[in-house]
Amino acid sequence: MSTIAARQAALALARISSSRPSAQAGSLIHRRGLAGAADHHIPPKVNLWQDPMSPSKWKEEHFVIVSLSGWGLLFFGVYKFFTRGKGKKEEKPVEAAH
Repeated sequence: MSTIAARQAALALARISSSRPSAQAGSLIHRRGLAGAADHHIPPKVNLWQDPMSPSKWKEEHFVIVSLSGWGLLFFGVYKFFTRGKGKKEEKPVEAAH
């Protein structure tokens, strides 16, 4: 019984793989070409180090890295400020009286 099911599955798979797509289906596939450089209405994005004083012109990934780094430094600075005196206290060595 299982060999019949396997044979039917193999025939169905062969039928699917041998069928050719219709011409209409090929026209539905969208091809982008060089769409990344096609928008002429906005200024091109630049690397962080090429224009460091204009974050609006930076590439998105550079903006994210700088933003996350800044927030991390801010939180670390606040943490260090509020936990400054709460660490291990070192005791001064007792001097021997002569």
